[in-house]
Amino acid sequence: QLQLVESGGGLVQPGGSLRLSCVASGFTLDYYAIGWFRQAPGKEREGVSCISSTSSGSSTFYSDFAKGRFTISKDNAKNTVYLQMNSLKPEDTAVYYCAGDWSVRTVQDMCVAPSAFASWGQGIQVTVSS
Repeated sequence: QLQLVESGGGLVQPGGSLRLSCVASGFTLDYYAIGWFRQAPGKEREGVSCISSTSSGSSTFYSDFAKGRFTISKDNAKNTVYLQMNSLKPEDTAVYYCAGDWSVRTVQDMCVAPSAFASWGQGIQVTVSS
């Protein structure tokens, strides 16, 4: 059974940083894509950043609002994907989810479509406020 567990959320002041972790169990990150999504109250779930692994190597994708501020990375030995978030803004406040599925499409195609992922974590709150 595939399981994903997020951690690292919390309350941070504008301009601050957080690192989210997504620990995967029941599968290895090889040939899987892991995505970070977020959902703010009253808004649709949106892709933040994704990383995929294929026989050719790893690929990453960032949504426009994440470029230059967020960094996705993975540690295969720990079966964990990280999302380092810097220069946080109040509009980054949301529940953040990690999701996983086979890398069957390009990382960009998967990251813009939450329906591309079958396995989801429970979500973790990130609040950016002074």
